Amino acid sequence: MDMSQLGSLFSSAMSKRDEMLASLDKIVVEAESGGGLAQVRMNGHKQVLKLTLAPSALAAAGSDITMLEDLIVAAINAAGRKVGEATEAASHNMLTDLGLPGL
Repeated sequence: MDMSQLGSLFSSAMSKRDEMLASLDKIVVEAESGGGLAQVRMNGHKQVLKLTLAPSALAAAGSDITMLEDLIVAAINAAGRKVGEATEAASHNMLTDLGLPGL
């Protein structure tokens, strides 16, 4: 590979990276825990956009604040996994589009 091809490949890679970063803004996932007692909406940057607790979550927890905390953490972690899966797929597609050998 000569220097002009390398420069072209680098330019292409930077363009794909910019596209990937822009696509993170478009990714929005939702996840829940406790059978829907806690629900989370998260974007591709893994920022929590919304957290919803069902009224029945408070009744189910009673005075056990730890249960509510666990529901929230589980829903956030589930949303984070979904974002990870979505961004991994997008990254794979980006690398495939570049046509790099061995990827």
